[in-house]
Amino acid sequence: MTSEIELSTADLREVTAFAAGCAEGVLEIFEADRPDDARPRDAIDAAWDFARGGARGKVLRDTAFGALKAAKDVDTEAAGEAARAAMSAAGAAYLHPLAKATQVKHILGAAAYAIRAVELVDGAAPVEQAVRRATPGVVDVLRRYPAAAGGGGRVGELIRLLDAELRR
Repeated sequence: MTSEIELSTADLREVTAFAAGCAEGVLEIFEADRPDDARPRDAIDAAWDFARGGARGKVLRDTAFGALKAAKDVDTEAAGEAARAAMSAAGAAYLHPLAKATQVKHILGAAAYAIRAVELVDGAAPVEQAVRRATPGVVDVLRRYPAAAGGGGRVGELIRLLDAELRR
């Protein structure tokens, strides 16, 4: 039986703001590939709206799905990862209060996808930038969950790296 994590709306807003900030930082990578496709930007905007006090509703789910679809319509892997960062930002609002390692992706997924997008463009993974962006509130929420789950390719590796760094 999986135990529940104490998780408030304020916690969800804090995690979502972190995710939106990470995704916003790589939006230009997507927009360079698809300048007329607003789906990732819409997902980030929806995430920011929730983080700043808006409702957690259908618009978050719809824009997350739209950003995921946009990730499949790109010419470069980096643009796809940037769109997935936007998808993860909107999805962060749906972090579940279940003590499962898989939930860590809701907290750190946008950051990991953003790092991967930059890594594909620049050859370097700016992990420290995401670590610095994480507020004490984000770290507090993260520490309530088990360590990140295995798997997930390079993005999964980045999630585990971020997880380990933030738990120090």
